[in-house]
Parts: sequence; structure tokens; C-alpha cells
Amino acid sequence: MPSLSYKEKGLILKRSGSGITDRQIRDLQRDLRQLGYLKSGIDGVFATGTEQAVKALQHDLLHNDGRSRKDDGSAPVSVLDFNRGRVVQVTGEVDENLAGCISDMLDDPVFPTLPKAANPKEENSKIVASMKEMQISEVPIPFIMGILQQESGLRHYNEPPKNDEDTYIVIGLDTNANQKYIITSRGYGAGQYTLFHHPPRKEEIEDFMLDVEKNLRKAIWELREKFDHFVNGDTSGTRADDRIVEYGSSPLRFCKYASEDPRYLRDCKQCMINAGQQDIKEGVTPLYTNSKNAFIPTEYYKKASYDTVPVRKNVGCDWPYAARRYNGAGINSYHYQVKVLRNILVL
Repeated sequence: MPSLSYKEKGLILKRSGSGITDRQIRDLQRDLRQLGYLKSGIDGVFATGTEQAVKALQHDLLHNDGRSRKDDGSAPVSVLDFNRGRVVQVTGEVDENLAGCISDMLDDPVFPTLPKAANPKEENSKIVASMKEMQISEVPIPFIMGILQQESGLRHYNEPPKNDEDTYIVIGLDTNANQKYIITSRGYGAGQYTLFHHPPRKEEIEDFMLDVEKNLRKAIWELREKFDHFVNGDTSGTRADDRIVEYGSSPLRFCKYASEDPRYLRDCKQCMINAGQQDIKEGVTPLYTNSKNAFIPTEYYKKASYDTVPVRKNVGCDWPYAARRYNGAGINSYHYQVKVLRNILVL
């Protein structure tokens, strides 16, 4: 149920606003968080993140009809239907009309809200335990652990700092390149399984949001999908440029050890050590041999120099290339690959 502390006639919540209480901002942040618009933080500070979340909600109230941008099905409701002419532009400010929309969305049982944990640290501790207990033969566990570390810091629920009340599921927000408040997709939980429709359906929340093991299974399936179909495929979109340069189109290498060897799909850290390490220098080191592009900072990676990076072509399998494709393509995926390989080296 929504709190009505900020639904007062004539009250406007905004950055640098006056006459706004800590509780009103926290209540707004909590409602934005459970509706899937605020990435994190229930701290009583109306800063950039809260303003962007308000703008994202206003945009959806004007445009989101529930249809997916991709093929993952439609949302259970149309956010547009909750507007009823009350929101007419994107301002980043919360007035009585927008507060009314929020109240209606949270009151409607068909509009699912995101789960939270009473004890997020305890729930997050189950991730590593689950990975050890699960019988996994589809992918190497160390690679999944390295990816989870990069995706969510091995957290399924947010573990807030002092004076923050946010214990909701970890969420990643992909945004429009030109308008950063327009959310194009959301990743949920430890494995950041992505949905392109919003809000999520009830069965999706009950599946990979409330069930940590199912969320991990989604990540495993996703990595295997990238390995099978996005490393050495028949088209430019299904091939990994770095792999093609370094190994050509030879058959995929699943593991350098035989399946009966105890090191099979398990000894990845030692493989990273044996591969040797290199230093990547910003603006100098190419993404791969003869690439026209070098490592440079991006919106998501502010620095582009890394030390002690395992040399991927010496690893002895094709999982480094699959791990990169887990993040898509382009320069950000190469930063991502570096982070994952380094994670495996230290985890």
C-alpha cells in the first residue's frame, strides 16, 4: 500500500524544494522503488536519482502501453491507463496529480510491485551456497560467479548503508541514449535477468525474482545461450570479433580438460593464472589484434586502464568470449569481459 504523506494538496516534491520532510521523500522513494523506477536509495535525499525516477514514471504515464520492445511478452497492465489526463509533461516534480497516479498504481492488485527482503544480507548469502549445491554441467561455475560479481556484486537484494531503508531486489536500469530518464529495459536480481516490458508479470516475480535459485538458473541459461549462438555463429551478429581474430571459425572449445577430469569446468582460476596477465592502457591497447578501436572510457566505464588482466586467447576455452557477449557487443562489452576475467582471478 502506498503512503500518502506526500499526497497533499498544493505540495510539490522536487530537487532543492522547500517545506519537504525527510519522511515525505522516503515515502516517495519507497513507492518509486517498488514500482520499478528508482534504481536504489530510500534515504530521504531528493537528488538526481530520485528526480530521474520521477521523470521515468512521468514518461511511462504518457507513453507506456504495456507492449514489449522485444519478444518477452506484454506487461499485465498499461501504465498509460493510470494517467487519466493527470500528467501532461515530464518535469521531475511530484505534485498532487502525480501522487494520485502513484497511489492508484500501488492500490491496483494487477500492478505487481517488486519484492524486498527483511534480511537482505542473509538472503544474499544463499547465492554462493546455492551455486555450490547446484549440479551444473552447462557452464563453468567460476565464469558464472565472475559474471554475477560484475552484474550485481553477488547480491540479489540491496544491502543499504546506514540511514537507507532500501532492501528491495537489486535492479539494473538500461536507459535511452538521448533521454536518460527513459528506461528501455530492467535487469533483476543477482543475475540481472532482463525484461523489456514493464511492469513485470506476476509469474515473473514469483519465478526469478522471489526464487534466487531460479534467477541463477536464468543466468546459467543465458551464458550457455551466448556460448552456443553468439561466439562462432554464421552471421556477423552471432560471431565474436575477438574470437574470430584469435581463433578463426574453428569448433568451439568447451573446456581444455576432459569431462572425467576433476578440473573440468571448475579450475578456471588456475587457467586465468596460467594464461598470463597483461596491462591494458587507455587509448592505446586495441580491443583485439588489429582492431581499429582501443579501450577508452565510456558512460558506464569511466576508466579504461586495467592491470593484471588474464590474456583471454591463452585461457584454453571459449568462455571468455561468451562472457563478453553476455553483455552484448561494442566497446562496453570489452570492458565487461575484462572485469569478469579479473573477477575469476580473485574470487
